[in-house]
Parts: sequence; structure tokens; C-alpha cells
Amino acid sequence: MKPKYDIVAIGSATRDAFFESDFKIGRYPQAPSGRAIILPFGEKLGVKKAYFTIGGNAANAAATFARQGLKTAAAAPVGDDVSGEEIKRRLQKEGVDVSNIVVSAQPTAYSVLLLEKGERTILNFPGASNKFSLKDIPLSRLAAKWWYVSLPGESHRSFGQLVAAAKKMRVRIALNPSMNHIVRGRRELLRLLPEISFLVLNESEASALTGVSFKKAEAVFRKLDRLMPGVLAVTSGPRGVTVSDGRFIYHAGVFKERTLADRTGAGDAFGAGFVAGLMRKNNIEYAIRLASANATATVEKVGATEGLLTRREFESGRRWRTLKISKKHV
Repeated sequence: MKPKYDIVAIGSATRDAFFESDFKIGRYPQAPSGRAIILPFGEKLGVKKAYFTIGGNAANAAATFARQGLKTAAAAPVGDDVSGEEIKRRLQKEGVDVSNIVVSAQPTAYSVLLLEKGERTILNFPGASNKFSLKDIPLSRLAAKWWYVSLPGESHRSFGQLVAAAKKMRVRIALNPSMNHIVRGRRELLRLLPEISFLVLNESEASALTGVSFKKAEAVFRKLDRLMPGVLAVTSGPRGVTVSDGRFIYHAGVFKERTLADRTGAGDAFGAGFVAGLMRKNNIEYAIRLASANATATVEKVGATEGLLTRREFESGRRWRTLKISKKHV
């Protein structure tokens, strides 16, 4: 089947509302950060700024691919509502084909994000994105060179069917699984890793998938390298990323942000930027540099898609030309 697109981003699309204020922060040992935003019950609180944009794995990734000049489509469910229409409108403005955006009986997924000095607390209503199914879209409409897959909620149940369809259609899969997908579909994920061309995880996800603490990072990579022939990237936040292609291990730091506005979407920006780099040059170091630049540019703006780099911005920006990358044999 002749590819209609360079890449299709498959997953979620949400309407995001950001509210910035001087929220009071208190101690909260139950949270990983040890801190929490304190909101007095029964009171009305003002906010300094409000931002309304779009998010969700498929929308975020599709925006990156389109800005990088790739022929892109998004496949995600939205509701028959104003939020769904706004998501489609914004993606169309980016140059993304939205004919595979499915209208669901459920409302569009919606997130409210409370911002405080670049960090955020997210209130998420999964809505339509929770139950994406292949029954919603004829696969012939998704013919592409690559699929970028990140399935939220119950949608992970479609993963096996997606992989089987991709193999039949000769589509390469880039996978960015959620922790929910890893925990609830771990056995299937491990079984299907040989079919994955690119896998991106953070340290916690890599440990959960392999059952090996990331304190033993080399053991994590050895296990995943045995299971998949494709490229593996594990992000470590401000410490950068480690990448394996089965022959070499690469490690890179990050491009320092000029200002930290919002971390939302940084993971999607990295994963999609890496795939765009692979598609353009099939060069790991180029892909790392593009992915890292895209993630840094994203956190400098509020919203998951606002700061994403265009191809021209990346290739002409002196800021993105040099990133220290080490390389050694596996």
C-alpha cells in the first residue's frame, strides 16, 4: 500500500487551559516532589494569566512533525463539541491532516493546568481519548511511512492490533507508551518490542518495563537491546538522554532553557523531534540534537505546542548547532 503520509500520530488530543497565579505551596510528603498547591476550600481565587491551547500526545507530536515539514496526519478521538472543533482548527492551521480525527459520543478530553514558576498541577478529564479504537478508523486511511503511537487510558488495548496492521502495511512504529500502558500491558509490550523501530521512555518507565532499577542503567539497556532491534531512547530530565541503536550507546545533556515557563509536552516534543530527525537524516546524533532542541524550546512557552520548532528555526538557529554527545560501543 503506497504511503499517503510521511507519518501519522495516533493517540490523544485534548483542550488545555492554563491558569497562572501566586499559588500557595505547602509540604505534602505523599507527592514525589514533597510539595503541593494549596487551594482554600469554599473560596474564589483570582489568576494572573490564562492560556487556552491544545495538547495530548497525538496533537503534540503531529504539530512537531508538521513544523518539521513532514506530511502529517493525526488520528485521535474528540467530542462533538466546541473543544473538539478547536483542536481540529488548530491542527489544520499547523498543516496537519485532520480527516482521521474521530468524533466520539464522549466529550473532548480536557485538562486544567495550574502553573507556578514553570511547574504545574494537572486536572485531567480523559473524555473521548480514553477509549480510542481501531474500529473508529479504516486502516487504509492511515497508510504512512511511520506511525507515532502513544495510547492513553483504555486505548492501550488497541496496541496489538495496531502493531499487526503496521507490519502488514509496512509501516514503521515509534512508540511512546504511558506508565499506565506499561503497567497494564507490560507482557504484550515486551512481546511486541521486536516490531518497534523507535522506543522512547523516561527512567521510571524504563524500570517499570524491564523490572530493573535504573540505578542499574546498563542492565536496563542490555535487556531492552536484546528484546528490540530498533532505537531506544531513555530521557533523564535535566540530566539529558541516553540512546542505544544496538551498536553504540550515546549520551547527551540538554540545551539550557532561557526561561522555564511550563514543562508540559516536553516529553512529546523530544520523542517526536527524535523521530523527525531519524526520518530526515537517519542519523542518531542529528536526531538527538533536534529532539533536545525541540524539548527545550517547548518549555520556554506555556502550552505543549506553542514553542515547537520549525525546520527553519532549528537549522538556522545558532543556539541549536552544538550539543555535547558522547558515543561508545555497546
